[in-house]
Amino acid sequence: MAKKTNSWLAAGVVLLIIAGFIWFMRPPKNIDPTVSHGTLERIPTIESQFLPPRDVSVWLPDGYKIGDSCDVLYMHDGQMLFDAATTWNNQEWRVDEMMDTLIKDGKIHPCIVVAINNTRDRLNEYYPDKTWKYLDDNKLKKTDTLKLKGDAYLKFIVEELKPYIDEHYKPLTSREHTFMMGSSMGGLISLYALCEYPQVFGGVACLSSHLSMAHLPNGLDNEAWATGFRDYVRQQLPEANGSLIYMDHGTKDFDADYGPYQVALDSVITALGWDTSHYQSLVFNGVGHNENSWAKRLDKPLIFLLGKE
Repeated sequence: MAKKTNSWLAAGVVLLIIAGFIWFMRPPKNIDPTVSHGTLERIPTIESQFLPPRDVSVWLPDGYKIGDSCDVLYMHDGQMLFDAATTWNNQEWRVDEMMDTLIKDGKIHPCIVVAINNTRDRLNEYYPDKTWKYLDDNKLKKTDTLKLKGDAYLKFIVEELKPYIDEHYKPLTSREHTFMMGSSMGGLISLYALCEYPQVFGGVACLSSHLSMAHLPNGLDNEAWATGFRDYVRQQLPEANGSLIYMDHGTKDFDADYGPYQVALDSVITALGWDTSHYQSLVFNGVGHNENSWAKRLDKPLIFLLGKE
């Protein structure tokens, strides 16, 4: 009986994790978040030629004035970043708290955060389109459930959103001051952004990147996809040590699958000549695939990308 009970418990945990991942692809509650530090502004809807409209907010540090010299960090899943009271799982990244602490402690340069809300099409919009070309057709299971929109999503950011931010907030605009961060599929699209737009982004942070592509309703051959993704990175990653790349993962939930895939990707990137000052890959034991876990280690990628030293 004990074994049967344990089996049911294990199955229940797996179902909860998968359910959580599916919900992660859905917009959270339709409530505006509030912040305890700095100011959060909702910008007017940008009528995009690439994607349906979505909410975008900009977090400004305390005392910020338009035109102040500051970096810009673009973050995905924007509605999950600031206020647990407005998210589907009552968790948040605590971005405003961590940014405020690090800026006031002098550990990072002043920075504004552009929080781009996800939509119900999150999976497709965060999928790195061009990696598809590197997949082995003999191993790939054909599917019509994946409508690739990663290129369109990045065009929205680079060609429409960034010009708006540059014009209305007047931050530092060069690649050395422009960064991107995301988790899970958001980690994949962030690394993809650096490969596709190295002239725009000077660094990216990819937390718990979904390198295994497991548990997704798209019929992918996981191993074939992972091999194809590494082949894409091998060919398209910018010149070594000209940018900053931060990657990490935990060891529980979805993150339990990531270890071998991350090690294989680490080997590809270091073989291209990237050193530890420009490429960092960390493992956090005992933590899982959720906002609480990412919040607890958020200082690591922020200091790596925005640090003053």
